[in-house]
Amino acid sequence: MLGKTNRTILEKADLAVSSLVSNGGYLNSMQANTFIRMMIDQPTILNLVRVVPMNAPTMEINKIGFATRILTNAPSSGTALAAAKRSAPTTAKVSMATKEVIAEVHLPYDVLEDNIERGVLEDTIMTLIAERASLDLEELIILGDTLSGDAYLALANGVLAQSTSHVVDFSATAPRITKAVFKAGVKAMPNKYMRNRAAMRFFVSPDAETEYADSLANRETTLGDGKILNWTPNYAYGVPVEAAALMPDHSAIFTWPKNIIFGVQRQIMIETDRDIRARVLIVVLTMRLDIKFEEEDSVVKIIGLDPNDLTSTTV
Repeated sequence: MLGKTNRTILEKADLAVSSLVSNGGYLNSMQANTFIRMMIDQPTILNLVRVVPMNAPTMEINKIGFATRILTNAPSSGTALAAAKRSAPTTAKVSMATKEVIAEVHLPYDVLEDNIERGVLEDTIMTLIAERASLDLEELIILGDTLSGDAYLALANGVLAQSTSHVVDFSATAPRITKAVFKAGVKAMPNKYMRNRAAMRFFVSPDAETEYADSLANRETTLGDGKILNWTPNYAYGVPVEAAALMPDHSAIFTWPKNIIFGVQRQIMIETDRDIRARVLIVVLTMRLDIKFEEEDSVVKIIGLDPNDLTSTTV
């Protein structure tokens, strides 16, 4: 039989973990929003993309605009404009359909004891889950591919798989990272999307960002000296170059961050259980999510890069 001390610890653990659960196993709306912000606050690509809380498994975001010229020469006074010359807005929609992901966390009794004594069990669990989940979500946002042999990555197409309209392929030459790479990306972007370069981003791997900074450091100028002495943000033709931790070395994405829509269904379920034979408490988190571009035509994918003198150019 459990001694009084151990029984007290277990009762305190049950109480602490049960405080994570409310409303029949769902976090209430305010808690759910807080948890989403905790993940976004981590230093990942999630800081910059457009996060859309979803109240249902599916959601449609409508778009409207004029894709072609609407002005034309006016007819004579008293004559109506011919039907063929009239304009109508073009409408489209972005359809989001969430997929479910799950995390199961096992907390051994002996690990819980210290956390219970410090009274930070709930904060510890939520913080650690948020930190790890943010990295896992970035992996899906970047590398998701429904054709992947990895069941998790096959849940949804990420930004690399969805980018098909404008592809700059350096596979034949596998260049190192210099301004020429980014120049090609800028020229591949349709002109209508280039009105605000400072709001756009080149998303590259950390190694690619470092190699680009090194190419700037080779210049015998104040800029070159500054790149060696201090780490400052990198720019290419007016566009910030941002490192995304899980971006492959051989690939890059050029778009504006808010063009990437990350839908998260609002209700985040947390359930708990206890395995008395294994002496662990179990916390299970599930959420539903989807990834889409608002406008795929405003994305340039660069492939075939080789910042580390590698030979693989897999997309």
